[in-house]
Amino acid sequence: MSALSKAKGFKKSKAGTYLSIGTTAFGALSVYKQVKAARQDHDTLSLVDAVATAAGIVTGVALLVRELKRLGDDDVLLG
Repeated sequence: MSALSKAKGFKKSKAGTYLSIGTTAFGALSVYKQVKAARQDHDTLSLVDAVATAAGIVTGVALLVRELKRLGDDDVLLG
């Protein structure tokens, strides 16, 4: 099995999905800092950008959680 096919397999695994959720959620920290700076500077355009980015993060996490459910994860937190 090649390294590329192993990487593709990991991406579709439970561990890979959890890792993706973690890195996506970590991006929320950056968005929080952007919102804080935009509000402090009264920069509406930067604030709109941060809100749009946050919506992307929320959507990404929702898709990853759906993928976990599809994989049949027995995690109590996911229902």
